[in-house]
Amino acid sequence: MTRPVSPTLQVTSGAMLVALAMVWGGSFFFAEIALRELPPLTITLHRVFWAVPVLLAAVLGNGIEIPRSARVWLAYLVMGALNNAIPFSLIFWGQTHIESGLASILNATTAVFGAVVAGLLLADEPLTARKIAGAGLGVLGVAVIMGRDALMTLDPRSLSQLAVIGAALSYSLASVWAKRMLSGQPPIMNALGMLVGSTVLMLPVVVAVDGPPALALQTTTLGALVALSVMSTALAYLLYFAILARAGAANLLLVTLLIPPFAIGLGAAFLGERLGAEVWPGALCIALGLAVTDGRPLRWLTAMGGRAPQ
Repeated sequence: MTRPVSPTLQVTSGAMLVALAMVWGGSFFFAEIALRELPPLTITLHRVFWAVPVLLAAVLGNGIEIPRSARVWLAYLVMGALNNAIPFSLIFWGQTHIESGLASILNATTAVFGAVVAGLLLADEPLTARKIAGAGLGVLGVAVIMGRDALMTLDPRSLSQLAVIGAALSYSLASVWAKRMLSGQPPIMNALGMLVGSTVLMLPVVVAVDGPPALALQTTTLGALVALSVMSTALAYLLYFAILARAGAANLLLVTLLIPPFAIGLGAAFLGERLGAEVWPGALCIALGLAVTDGRPLRWLTAMGGRAPQ
């Protein structure tokens, strides 16, 4: 007999899901603040480096053993590239030319494209017609947002939008890599390992491109970096895995829909950002793509339609 989930657990999981959307949505806002003084690659380094001690404390505090296998740490290096170094750098560079809210909307294609990438590369997650349809709606949404002219002429703004899409694809590949190579490790250790890996990768790149990182920064920049690293990275991972344990992976897809409203709201309230009218129908297409990919909204509608009138 299956034990029903208690209302308290549902409310707690929902509150945690909203909190996760807030801290991840805030990452676009905090990055926008930091970009006023720092280049994108340096911000990426700060984001991953300062999150390491927070997650290290969580790993040690939970008595989790740190792996010594070279194979595992090589996997963490690749995971750090795919899930942190590459996508963070692409998104932050993209935000030098587009609004933070728009970046968050384009980033929402991660779940849609992730389902297709998993279907192509993982035998136990077959590529279904529903996933293909969801991806098609996601691509349509991106095309509507970018517009025909942007797709035909690669100016800095359109390249920046493509960079965020590239970040979403990188996240999708990271999910497949984690399932294939790191499924035997504790989730929090995986988060710590990939942040260590991305720090190792980013440090020489930043020194070579931007020069040694300076800490003599404006107070607002330092605050944004702390929030980006501690809240939107370390705390976000802890929330992510806590929700995963309570509510399952399927419910985590909902956070993808919740992130853009927070990012758009912060951008409008504090940065004076205003998104063009073409963004909203595109965002709706992406949201529909997520709903189709997830499948539950369609099942709910089918179930409602099949009920007898009261």
